[in-house]
Amino acid sequence: MDKPSNDEIRILIVDHHQMVRTGLRMLIETVPGMKVVGKASNRSEALALAAIKKPNLILLEIDLGPEDGLDFLAELRETATNARVLILTRVKEIETHLRAARMGAVGLVLKEHDGDVLLKAIKKVHQGEVWLDRSLMSSLLNEMTAPDKVDPDAARIASLTDREQQVIALIAEGLRNKQIADRLGINITAVLNAAGANATPPNPVPRPHMNVGMDLEPAATIDDIKSFFGALESSS
Repeated sequence: MDKPSNDEIRILIVDHHQMVRTGLRMLIETVPGMKVVGKASNRSEALALAAIKKPNLILLEIDLGPEDGLDFLAELRETATNARVLILTRVKEIETHLRAARMGAVGLVLKEHDGDVLLKAIKKVHQGEVWLDRSLMSSLLNEMTAPDKVDPDAARIASLTDREQQVIALIAEGLRNKQIADRLGINITAVLNAAGANATPPNPVPRPHMNVGMDLEPAATIDDIKSFFGALESSS
């Protein structure tokens, strides 16, 4: 028996409908260079054939009746390490499609499309390209470019006024209590009292050294700075 060519597309079909598996094999093998090396209806058959037949492309249905094809997609990829996974499904839920893409599927074709679409997708995926529906591609791009969730401490830092930011700069320079008070022209006693009341608030913000009121190693907080300016306003 001849060894498979490096360019040969060796396909494992995973679908729980026998008629679908048979029809897909007939369609695929009309194309030179494409060969169906195995047909599986469930997880155990798919993993066994993936280990034995060494496909380089797996056609996977998500809806396998009592099983979910995505539940063992990772195992398939680990078993057939050289295989790229192309989802061929009747499932239309976009979130399910996104889940498949996140898990490593590099293509998705809905069963409602013509056979020519599937054959083209198989070729493109085998060549290292990605084949995704426009709506799925749009959703993936939106997900990838969405801003990260706002960090609460970062939001609080961003809310500081220009003058509050000046104090942070002075703290970063290592100025002591009196130096900061002299620089800003405020009453040092008021600063000490205000800072002392906020020595252990939550959500610490890292800084080189904090000398307003007391040594608060290892962190000063936004509340320290807010209290500092409360004292500043009351003493002005």
